[in-house]
Amino acid sequence: MPGLPEVETVRRTILPHVVGRRIVRVDVRETRLRRPIAPDFAHRLVGRRIHGVARRAKYLVLDVGDGLLWIVHLGMSGRFCVGEPPGDLPHVHVVVDLEAGGRLYFRDPRRFGLMLLARDERDLGIVGVEPLEAEFSPHFLWQTTRRHRRTSIKSLLMDQRRIAGLGNIYANEALFAAGIRPTRRSGKLTRAESERLVGAVREVLERAIASRGSSLLDYRDADGNEGEFQRLLAVYERDGEPCRRCGEPIKRGVTTGRSTFYCPRCQR
Repeated sequence: MPGLPEVETVRRTILPHVVGRRIVRVDVRETRLRRPIAPDFAHRLVGRRIHGVARRAKYLVLDVGDGLLWIVHLGMSGRFCVGEPPGDLPHVHVVVDLEAGGRLYFRDPRRFGLMLLARDERDLGIVGVEPLEAEFSPHFLWQTTRRHRRTSIKSLLMDQRRIAGLGNIYANEALFAAGIRPTRRSGKLTRAESERLVGAVREVLERAIASRGSSLLDYRDADGNEGEFQRLLAVYERDGEPCRRCGEPIKRGVTTGRSTFYCPRCQR
C-alpha cells in the first residue's frame, strides 16, 4: 500500500498540472471501489476549479471550492495519473478532463482505493498526528507510549489513529535507524529512545520523499515514474541478507499480521 512518501510524491507531481484549472468533464467508468463512487460524484465535480492539493495521512485532498473536498486514497494498487489512459488499459475507474486540455485518470485493479467528495476531513475517520509536523515530538511519542504500554512499538507507529501515514516499510526502516527492535513493548522505551525514534522517523520519511517513494509493486507517481527508495532499504524485505551496519543476517518476523524485518544485533 502506498504510504506517506508515495502519496506526498503523487501530490507534488499532480500539483503543477491541476491547480487553477477548471474541471470540464468527469467520466466514471467503474464505481466499485472500497466504498462505491457516489452516483452524483461527476455532477458535483464538473465546473469546479481546483484550488489546491494537500495530503492528509495517506489521502490526497483536493480543494475544489466552496468548502468541498475531493478525497482520493490509492488503496493497495491505485494510481492517480496525469495524461490520457492507454485505450487498452484495464481497471480505469475515473477520467477527469481539465480546461486547456489537461487530463487525470484513476486506476485501481484491486479496488481498495477510495474517491469521494466531502465537506471536511472528518470523512477520513480518526487520523493521528502528521509525523513530519511539529506535533509529532519526542514528548508526544513518549506520552503515547505511556498510554499504550503493552503494544509493540512497531504496531504503535503504524496505528493511523495515533500517527498518520506511516506504513510498514517506513516503520521497519525507522526502527532500524533508531536501533529499536520492532517487537519491544512501547512501555519499555526510554525518553532518549523516544527522541531518537522521532528523529529517525522524520529522517527516513524525508529521504523517501526525496527518492520519490518506494516502487516494490504497483506504485508510480502521477507522471508514471517509479520511486527509488527501495534501493536504499536497510532491512525491509532483506531477510537473510547481511546487515549494512554489522553484517549480521537480517531476520524476519510477523507483527500484527505484517512482515517485520530487523537486525538482531543492532536493534534492542
